[in-house]
Amino acid sequence: MYLVGLTGGIASGKSTVSSFFKELGCPVIDADLIAREVVEPNKPSWKQIVKHFGNDILQEDGTIDRAKLGGIIFSNDEKRRLLNSCTHPYIQREMMWRVCKCLLQGYPYVIMDIPLLLEGSALRRFLRKVIVVYCNEETQLTRLMSRNNLCQEDALARINAQMPLAEKRKHADYVIDNSTTIADTRLAVEYLHRQFSNSYAHWKMRFILVLGCLGFGVAVYGIMKMVSRL
Repeated sequence: MYLVGLTGGIASGKSTVSSFFKELGCPVIDADLIAREVVEPNKPSWKQIVKHFGNDILQEDGTIDRAKLGGIIFSNDEKRRLLNSCTHPYIQREMMWRVCKCLLQGYPYVIMDIPLLLEGSALRRFLRKVIVVYCNEETQLTRLMSRNNLCQEDALARINAQMPLAEKRKHADYVIDNSTTIADTRLAVEYLHRQFSNSYAHWKMRFILVLGCLGFGVAVYGIMKMVSRL
C-alpha cells in the first residue's frame, strides 16, 4: 500500500474530489475530520488548547467555539503556531494509526486529505504522490463568496491567507483542474484511481513488510530458545 496526498485551497473543490475517491471504494483519511475529533472535550489536545487559550473559547457544552478561536488565530501567526502545536501531533498520530488499519485491510493505496500538506506538514515525507485540486482565481473567489456568504473583501482575505493555488500546483505530481464541470472532475478522479489501483508499488511495500515480520519472528524464536536453555 502507498499513500497519496490530496490538497488544494479554500473553495477549490477538494472535498468534491475526496468524495469521488470514496465512491470508488478508496479509503480517505481526512485531516480536517480528525482535527475535529481530537479536540472533543477532555481529550489531550482539548486540554492543551484550553490551557493556552483559556475557558473563554469554550461553548456552554464544553466544546471549542471554532469561530471564536478562528478569530484569535486568523491574523496572528504566533497564536496559529501555538494552536498547531496543540493539535498537529495528535492529528498526525491518529492519521498514521488509520493508515496501519488500511494496510491490514489490503487496500492498494490510501488518500491522505491534508489541507496544509504543502505548507510544511510532517506527513509529506511519507507520501508517494501528491494531488492538487486547482481552480482559477475568479472561480475560487466566486465559489467562496457564494458558499460562505462573504463579501469580496472578506473572501479575498481568506484566500490570500493561504498559499496560492498557482504555487501549490508547481509541487504536485497530479493536478485536477476543477474550474470546469463536475463531470470533468469525476473523469479525472476515475483516471487517477485506475492508475493507482494498477500500480505494483503496494506489492513491493507488502513484500518488504512481510520480510520484516518474518525477520522479527525468527529473532523472537531464537531468543526464546536461548532462554529455554538457561
